[in-house]
Amino acid sequence: MDLFELMKYRRSIRKYEDRQIERGDLEKIVEAGLYAPNAGGGQRAVVRAIYNKELCEKIGKLNVARFDRKNLSGSYVSSEQPSIIDDPTIQSGFYGAPTVCVIFGPKHFLYSTPDAFCCAENMVLAAAQLGLSSCIVARGEETFDNEIGAAYLKEWEIHENYVARCFVLLGYCEGEYPQGKPRKENRSLIVE
Repeated sequence: MDLFELMKYRRSIRKYEDRQIERGDLEKIVEAGLYAPNAGGGQRAVVRAIYNKELCEKIGKLNVARFDRKNLSGSYVSSEQPSIIDDPTIQSGFYGAPTVCVIFGPKHFLYSTPDAFCCAENMVLAAAQLGLSSCIVARGEETFDNEIGAAYLKEWEIHENYVARCFVLLGYCEGEYPQGKPRKENRSLIVE
């Protein structure tokens, strides 16, 4: 599949089969992230891949623990792939994904968040190319802003001036792979 077809095909998956991805595929996905565009070529983004479903579940619960529904602007995501926005009974922000990559960036660097999301985008495209499902999830900083989260950061040797910016969930889609939503009109304009 060429790149443009791949970008149109890839979906955010929030229902995962109970099976782990191949370690070699994970390594390729992380490598793709490390080759993402980054401000000034500084390569500041740091990735920690959690290749343990039980640990992913624990951290996924931390991710959703401080989720404040008051900050939503009437969003609705999907009935076939519901998010915590759609279903307040979902207990993990990682939706049962067996592997999760955490992307960290410097706390006080203007382009830290864009760099992290560029890294995440490369990773989800690589996952789709490899036949895997994925989803990018935010709420990184608040996930680890507690005693349990701080212990993980120390264990993973994350520098104190770095914070989690986002997550990339990886696994196999449970059920049918969803179709794309129609694109909204009037979202682009070429100015000459």
